[in-house]
Amino acid sequence: MVRRPLPRILSNGSAQLARSRELARTAADSATDVLHPLITIARGLRRLASAGRRRWADTPKDRRGALFFLVAAAVLVVALAPYGPLLAVTTLMAVAAWRGRDRAPSASDGPDESQIRRLKSLYEALVPYFSAAEDPDPLYSHGGDWEKVFPEYEFDGTGRITYLVISYPPYFTDGEPESRARIEHLLGAKSGRGREYHFVWDEEGNQLTVQVLAPLPTDIAAQPFVTSPGETVLGFTDPIRVRRTLPLTHGEQRRDVPPVVWRTGIRSTEPHLLALGQPGSGISTLLRSIALQALHHGDVVIVDGGGTGEYACLTGRDGVLAVECGPAGALAVLEWAAHETERRLSAANRAHQAGDPPPEDTRRPLWILLDRPSAFTHPAAAEGREDPQSLLHLPLRHGRPANVTVVVADQLDSLEILTAPVRRHTRARVVLGPATTEQLTAVLGVPPHTTPVDQVPAGRGYARLGTGPVHRLQVPATPNPYDEATSDAHRQAVLELLPPRTAPAKDAERPGPEAVPAGSALLDALPADPVPLEKEPVEKEPVQKEPVQKPLPEEVLPGGPSPVGAAPKEGPAETAAPKDMAAAAAPKEAAVAESS
Repeated sequence: MVRRPLPRILSNGSAQLARSRELARTAADSATDVLHPLITIARGLRRLASAGRRRWADTPKDRRGALFFLVAAAVLVVALAPYGPLLAVTTLMAVAAWRGRDRAPSASDGPDESQIRRLKSLYEALVPYFSAAEDPDPLYSHGGDWEKVFPEYEFDGTGRITYLVISYPPYFTDGEPESRARIEHLLGAKSGRGREYHFVWDEEGNQLTVQVLAPLPTDIAAQPFVTSPGETVLGFTDPIRVRRTLPLTHGEQRRDVPPVVWRTGIRSTEPHLLALGQPGSGISTLLRSIALQALHHGDVVIVDGGGTGEYACLTGRDGVLAVECGPAGALAVLEWAAHETERRLSAANRAHQAGDPPPEDTRRPLWILLDRPSAFTHPAAAEGREDPQSLLHLPLRHGRPANVTVVVADQLDSLEILTAPVRRHTRARVVLGPATTEQLTAVLGVPPHTTPVDQVPAGRGYARLGTGPVHRLQVPATPNPYDEATSDAHRQAVLELLPPRTAPAKDAERPGPEAVPAGSALLDALPADPVPLEKEPVEKEPVQKEPVQKPLPEEVLPGGPSPVGAAPKEGPAETAAPKDMAAAAAPKEAAVAESS
């Protein structure tokens, strides 16, 4: 079958429509120019009529008769006078034209002298980068026309550039990061330091758009965020590349702010996070914010290498399994975390092979938060102990299927001290505080699309999740509530998010020494109402041997301090999570009952 050609109106209809629109626009502009005097006079007559109507409405009723008689007498005199009507019409048209003129201040057609000098200076500075000796018709040359390369520009009240579109020649190497970095650095210096500029490179159109970014809000305090399980709000950013917003409360006001959401769990592509920054840049604030969000749906283990007590407010809270500050405690906690990851993997694997859903204790997220783990490297080497970072290999590599998330935070100059597994498996990255472009590129993998500044508030930095774009980041204010320098509003906001303290368990309700090894830090994290133990005899079946877990040193009880470093006792009990420790003792008690 021969395909019939499309009608001409459909084949080239877009061109005809464009031509028709252009002709209509040209005719409208011409008619407006020709009829502009009539339009002005008509506008003036309307304004005069409105003024007369208002004057008549404002006149008291007892004086309207005299006013009407005066106007009628004036009209009669003008009508009877020689050439009176002609002079009256001419005078009326002149007054209407005067009243109908556009009295709005006309906007300047171009920049003023100071703005022109700034644009010329910027043009001359770009000449060495956007010109070539072989170009017969250079777009950039000394003393050239800057209006051809700056089609759009905007200035603020101080005369500095806030928006600029730059055209550059096609032979410029805009695909090389080094070439882009030189141009961005030059534009940031010439347009005004101390501000952050966002750069958009249009490689197809050979145009560069420069825009000044507004400062991120620093007054957002910690609060419950509207997120689903597995989503963690790292901070807030610009609405340039983030379309989602979160409703936030600031005092009595509510506003929507675009967040940087980090997704964790089994289906996450970036299950672990690495945060680096300068001292005082807000790294501890970020970890506290993550911990408060993680406690809604999971358990948290915290290792504080700084030893400054930044996480003392979380000690003894519901869901916080341990808060360790010493090298021995950190080593024991991370060893337990490695065995717990292995136990979860084994339990989930057995459930998958049997066609059953994973056990409940393997589906509850476990968060391992480490603040400055590099502080334990040299003391561990001096004492002949194992580096605690070496125990992170198993949770980092196999933590995603086991619902184990690792967050490592350290100083920016300690990046080389971190082990290779930590740098390899932490694909979500955060850099807080002042940093150079080279440092940001080394941590994030790519340079940011904005110019970093030297002076930034606490909690301010950049974030990149996997291979995604680089976002500006402002961490919500989550200070230590026990710090005297914390404001009352921020202290109250953090205290309201803290879970309740775990009530001390009664001696009668605690399992015997056979269930939990003596000196274990997990003993203090047991719930007040333990899981009821089974008393029925259990059939004898071959039991698979599990790897023996070394117990942790005893944790500090909420009621008072307890000795740390008690001699661990290895037992045959299977490694279990803190909330399932009482249930782990059930098979052994049942076996004792059966033998008796």
